[in-house]
Amino acid sequence: MELLTHWALVEADLHELYGVDAGDLALMKARPWRWLRVRIQGLLQSPDTRVHRVFFPPPPPPDPRRR
Repeated sequence: MELLTHWALVEADLHELYGVDAGDLALMKARPWRWLRVRIQGLLQSPDTRVHRVFFPPPPPPDPRRR
């Protein structure tokens, strides 16, 4: 899955947006898969996250020379 190739960005966004330390194995084992999936889906839906910008990059600015 392509998302896993950007796992460092997912971890950073999880921490920044939700305060979740994905490196805390005890926390990750204590939570169900759905708990993590919902948060990752939230990252993908939030335009301010790194992960969102990777999968949904903003359009390039218009070329001022073209009309």
